[in-house]
Amino acid sequence: MKHLFKTGLLFMALTLSLVSCREQEEEKSEMEELMEEEDAKVKVKDEKIKVKTDDKKIKIKTDDDGEVKKKVKIDD
Repeated sequence: MKHLFKTGLLFMALTLSLVSCREQEEEKSEMEELMEEEDAKVKVKDEKIKVKTDDKKIKIKTDDDGEVKKKVKIDD
């Protein structure tokens, strides 16, 4: 019984180590996708980020309290 228990623990440890070490694809946020577009214009100023594409304008501002405000304007 001890042999079976030790083998089970060893198998679980090996399985967990292999699962945790595999590479995971990182999903890109909407902001990163917009920044990678060829026609995107990005401006960074202190605590403000502005991204402008042909059809969208996004403004991100961080307050003194650490709150993040995001404004999205879509041109029709």
